[in-house]
Amino acid sequence: MKQRTITAVVAALIFIPIVFFGGMIFNIFVYVIASIALLELVRMKRISRYSVAAGLGLLLMWALMLPYKSIENYVDITEFITKSEITLLAVLVLLSYTVLVKNRFTFDDAGFLLISVIYIGMGFNYLIETRNGGLEYLFFALFIVWATDTGAYLFGRAFGKRKLWPQISPKKTIEGSVGGILLACAVAIIFQLVAPLDHSMIIVILVTILISIAGQIGDLVESAFKRHYAVKDSGKILPGHGGVLDRFDSLIFILPILHLINFIS
Repeated sequence: MKQRTITAVVAALIFIPIVFFGGMIFNIFVYVIASIALLELVRMKRISRYSVAAGLGLLLMWALMLPYKSIENYVDITEFITKSEITLLAVLVLLSYTVLVKNRFTFDDAGFLLISVIYIGMGFNYLIETRNGGLEYLFFALFIVWATDTGAYLFGRAFGKRKLWPQISPKKTIEGSVGGILLACAVAIIFQLVAPLDHSMIIVILVTILISIAGQIGDLVESAFKRHYAVKDSGKILPGHGGVLDRFDSLIFILPILHLINFIS
């Protein structure tokens, strides 16, 4: 617990100032942690992190994470080629690569890598887009994720009896899940009173319930990966916490949803 607390404090001291500063420094930081997250998934699949395939995956992910709109210091590649076309080209290259290496890198490996790239790349892309949309929206998302995790832990320990999904995450309970949603709603109400978003209170509460549930699903998705590939943590970069995916699994799941429902202006 001591190591976990120290890591959390150090990470917060690094992460929060970078979030406030924004701009190029924040974008570079997001690209770095996204790259680490993708390589964590690659390691789970036992694909070499130094392989051509992993390199192609990183290149595709970086392309998917480029801003949608032209801003200072960026070239908007979507003026010349869409992200869908870039993805299609990557599919063709990866499938060709399976032939070149005589199926040492298989069709299944290519499918895994493409889904991983889209999952990680689009999730962290929306981390950048959310920060560009307004600091208040990013902190709203962070507070909801943290409140959901805290509420699920506290309510689960105090009242948890019925397992939520024991085959995937044996410790999670239905009571904890509901407690996470309730605490997230309480935090959202306080947030809306202190730093109002450009939405009504009822909309904020409804969105909070949606993304609190989605965040828990994101956490279960990553737990399913780890159970399927028989690993305890996605990585070891954060002592006491595991890897980047272990810390960002919920956040990168909810940010695309917030944009899809046009919650972030």
